[in-house]
Amino acid sequence: MRSRITAVAAGNALVLNLLVAVLVTPLVHVALRDYMTGLVGQAARRVAFNVERYAPVGELKPVTPTERIDLIQVVDHEGKVRQASKKLHGLAPLTTLKPTEDDGRVQTTTCTALLPDRPCLSTVGFRVSVNGNYWMAYAFGPDIPWYISPLYALGVLAGALVLTVPSAAVAWAALGRALRPVAGIRTELAEITATDLGRRVPRSAHRDELDELAMTVNDTLDRLEDAVEQQRRFASDASHDLRSPITAMRAQVEEALLYPDSADWPRTGREVLGSLDRLQNIVADLLTLARLEAGAPGRREPVDLGELAAAESDRPRSKPVLTWLAPGVRVMGDRLRLARLLTNLLDNAERHAEEAVTVRVRAEDGQAVLEVQDDGEGIAPDQREVVFRRFTRLDASRNRDAGGTGLGLPIAREIADSHQGTLKIEDSDRGARFVVRLPLADDYRG
Repeated sequence: MRSRITAVAAGNALVLNLLVAVLVTPLVHVALRDYMTGLVGQAARRVAFNVERYAPVGELKPVTPTERIDLIQVVDHEGKVRQASKKLHGLAPLTTLKPTEDDGRVQTTTCTALLPDRPCLSTVGFRVSVNGNYWMAYAFGPDIPWYISPLYALGVLAGALVLTVPSAAVAWAALGRALRPVAGIRTELAEITATDLGRRVPRSAHRDELDELAMTVNDTLDRLEDAVEQQRRFASDASHDLRSPITAMRAQVEEALLYPDSADWPRTGREVLGSLDRLQNIVADLLTLARLEAGAPGRREPVDLGELAAAESDRPRSKPVLTWLAPGVRVMGDRLRLARLLTNLLDNAERHAEEAVTVRVRAEDGQAVLEVQDDGEGIAPDQREVVFRRFTRLDASRNRDAGGTGLGLPIAREIADSHQGTLKIEDSDRGARFVVRLPLADDYRG
């Protein structure tokens, strides 16, 4: 990762350096071109001065080119070359352009085939009056191309590469320092997940993104440790609850086999069948819970919560069920699963009620509210979340709740969660009040 990021940083630095060079090159080109035009103009002005002074008296002196400006021509009014530097002897005029401005100066770029080694030239000419006629004094210098010169382009590329090397080195060193805490987190995380989920990765000394990463990793480890601990408790509790009916059946069968003549086989069969029923209920609840936690999709259809509560409450029970059901409270959901939620709550309330169970359905603050309340001993506030753990039975109600599998309430909560709702135990004057809140059908977001 460090190498890839450094390579990207070096590439970005190279591109940036080349971009700067591309942006600077036009400025350098303009400066050099202006400088060359100035040199050509000085040479042309000097030649024009000599022509203007000596040509009228017939004493035209030879042109004197400079080291940089060695192409000069003097052209008379008939277009004949009267004077030329050594390199232009015998050649026709390179240009016939004449000024139209009042200052008598012309400036242009001349491209000609007469000089193969110099196809384009920076040109400056001055108009000179000679005995009533106008002559032209021209000076020619090298034209500056847009890339200035091959040497300049090579130098720019070499400079960009040279500047990229320290950029890459700085990026490598900076990334090394920046990623060192990441490497520590990775190493510690590998050891934690392999040995002890109770350990945590070290946080950064600075409150920066790496510290936030460490906090996120530690939060994830907290959730992972809780999930692993929950699975351990679940495996332990499940094995205990599954072992109980199996042990009971084994004891019943062994007792009957030890005394076959005196054994009451029909009674033994009924007892074994009862243990099998309990075992089957536990397995069925485990499968239901597994499907819910795996996110197995259920049907989504409008369900009248009041009608559903009325249907489930009318089933024969050991204690009466009192209902207050508002009409038209509709939710979107799986009717069978919602019926299972309500049945589990009713079964739980029936086991703990002293005289009766109360069921209420109403709409409140844009939600459908289902309440199931018993008139028993109730549940202490610090135990209200504990009862939703798998195979949990409170000590005070263990004997009263002997018929349950210990999975009814966890299943009910999972069903509520899968319907974007909640299931909680809320305050009540007497007994335990289980409250389910679900989105109304109009507000449901599937």
